Amino acid sequence: QVQLVESGGGSVQTGESLRLSCVVSGTLDSKSCVAWFRQSPGKEREAVAAIKTNTGATYNADSVKGRFTISQDNAKVTVYLQMNNLKPEDTALYYCAARQFCYVLDSVLPTRYAYWGQGTQVTVSS
Repeated sequence: QVQLVESGGGSVQTGESLRLSCVVSGTLDSKSCVAWFRQSPGKEREAVAAIKTNTGATYNADSVKGRFTISQDNAKVTVYLQMNNLKPEDTALYYCAARQFCYVLDSVLPTRYAYWGQGTQVTVSS
């Protein structure tokens, strides 16, 4: 019922920026959260950022604090991930995901997210 579609990935050089978009369709309850995860070869999938759709409260992983910003539009249809000062270690397949019954953002675990997009590749060259 819920569909997520990511876009905005690409290949950039170190220090450049990208903005990823995640369009959410279908029905999510008022307690939903939308998150960005990433996965690169040989590494576990990790949370990058998340947002509570009703309050706008956000979570950012330590590895991206100060560089990445998650946001949503007024209609809460699209969630963005603004990525600045990209580094080669940011290279990964980026997914957006959504979950319902998201009461707090004290942890962002992929196993708790039921709905996933197809992923968009971000490649950062040095």
